[in-house]
Amino acid sequence: MKRIIMTLAMCCGATAMMAQTYQVPVSEQHEKMQKGKYEPTWQSLETHQTPEWFRNAKFGIWAHWGPQCVEGSGDWMARGMYIEGSDQYKYHKKHYGHQSEFGFKDVLPLFKAEKWDPEKLVERYKRCGAQYFFVLGNHHDNFDLWDSQYQEWNSKNIGPKKDILEGWAKAAKKAGLPLGISFHADHAWTWYETSQRYDQNGPKAGVYYDGKLTKADGKGKWWEGLDPQKLYAQNHPMSDRSWNNGQIHAQWGWGNGACPPSEEFVTNFYDRTLDAINRYNPDLIYFDVTVLPFYPVSDCGLKIATHLYNKNPRGVVFGKILSEDQKKALTWDVERGAPNQIISEPWQTCNCIGDWHYNTNVYKHGYRTSENIVKQLVDIVSKNGNLLLNIPLKADGTYDEKEAQFLDELEAWMTPNSESIFGTRPWVKFGEGPVAEKVIEINAQGFNEGQYNGMDYRDVRFNQTKKYLYATAMGWPKDGKLVIKSLAKGNPNFKKSITSVYLLGYGRLKVKQTAEGLVVMLPQPCNKIAPVLRINK
Repeated sequence: MKRIIMTLAMCCGATAMMAQTYQVPVSEQHEKMQKGKYEPTWQSLETHQTPEWFRNAKFGIWAHWGPQCVEGSGDWMARGMYIEGSDQYKYHKKHYGHQSEFGFKDVLPLFKAEKWDPEKLVERYKRCGAQYFFVLGNHHDNFDLWDSQYQEWNSKNIGPKKDILEGWAKAAKKAGLPLGISFHADHAWTWYETSQRYDQNGPKAGVYYDGKLTKADGKGKWWEGLDPQKLYAQNHPMSDRSWNNGQIHAQWGWGNGACPPSEEFVTNFYDRTLDAINRYNPDLIYFDVTVLPFYPVSDCGLKIATHLYNKNPRGVVFGKILSEDQKKALTWDVERGAPNQIISEPWQTCNCIGDWHYNTNVYKHGYRTSENIVKQLVDIVSKNGNLLLNIPLKADGTYDEKEAQFLDELEAWMTPNSESIFGTRPWVKFGEGPVAEKVIEINAQGFNEGQYNGMDYRDVRFNQTKKYLYATAMGWPKDGKLVIKSLAKGNPNFKKSITSVYLLGYGRLKVKQTAEGLVVMLPQPCNKIAPVLRINK
């Protein structure tokens, strides 16, 4: 789904395009934007406030799941399988045949979801503390995971023969969780350009892959009657330097030589997105883009955001690489990372315990630990953020035994400590310690999470409710002695004398305030990850 992309000046600074001439205006011939309080301009959308329910929720789980999980070769598989020499290319060719004969379209019927139990999965995630639940509507592979009226390549027609979004939506409603849907198909136009290629070496050199096939080519095939171009969207010239596999990242904001999308393609994405919003009534929508879909060449994304805000006043729309003004109109999403400061507007990190799509190599070598993810959650919450965490599912709709262990460990920590997460707000400072004091920059969408690894008991994170201050140490000191410098005697931020604290999951502890800090003698660890202290205000 995601790769590091370059910040594009034409997108990031982006309030100059507010006045309303777009290279590729979207058509509302089929789907009408919901009218109401908001208009599709930045000035209007900036009046929308991220709702309090989202600020209180803090933690969501994401089922980033679709047909790219079939081969178990990881994220961006439907692009990588057409990159000669890549691991995904070699795996596909070995197990399924050459890409000119068996392309991604032919993988789709193998996505069966035969063991998928949405109610059971959502209930499991809720027990782990999820306060909202996200699903994949479509990915860059352009396959819709619902009974889509504007995309014939969908999960009702092919593969599972089920309306996946309908199943997820019903499960989320039954569990009482707000529903989020992510839409990624806007980039199929450039992302799938590898399917226009051909081998440059070997016995198939010069034989084109299947990306340029037409409806007429399907005669006598399993896909007869379907148009491959409605999947691959490759009836256009390749973008500048398209054979450079990394160039797509520089073109993610539709600049730097990206082939401009057609009005038909842009409008089709708009129609499909509104169709899903109107059917399943999500509270959150997520785009894997710079700012909004097709921005700044089209008003498509602005109209989708306006539609959701007018239809659902408690709605949340996420965007990446936003200017400060755009962060007032959208909720900023940071991929695999975090800012190292308190952010005034609510924001979110999206992350994954492994690869975005199920990856057997990650399974073999190990997922991120529950300890790592809990520390990230605590750090993010201390800075006014939320964490959206993907638990990759196999193609059959189940998670593996290592992921099951992760969920068990997450639940074990969240059950006694969740009061320090949900409904809290940042304190006057987010934390103290070696990592808190580091200068950590955002890299494009985020991608700085590695700088937060290795936090230990010296790093403490704070957050609060009206009644309590919470202090979480990012580990248990071996000698049991925890010193919180920010709560030293005479500190200007918490003037009340502290004589005792409550260790969540254990009980009350006596403490001593000194000029060095609040000195806490901890008992033997009562959880495997991090102690949380509750202090009366």
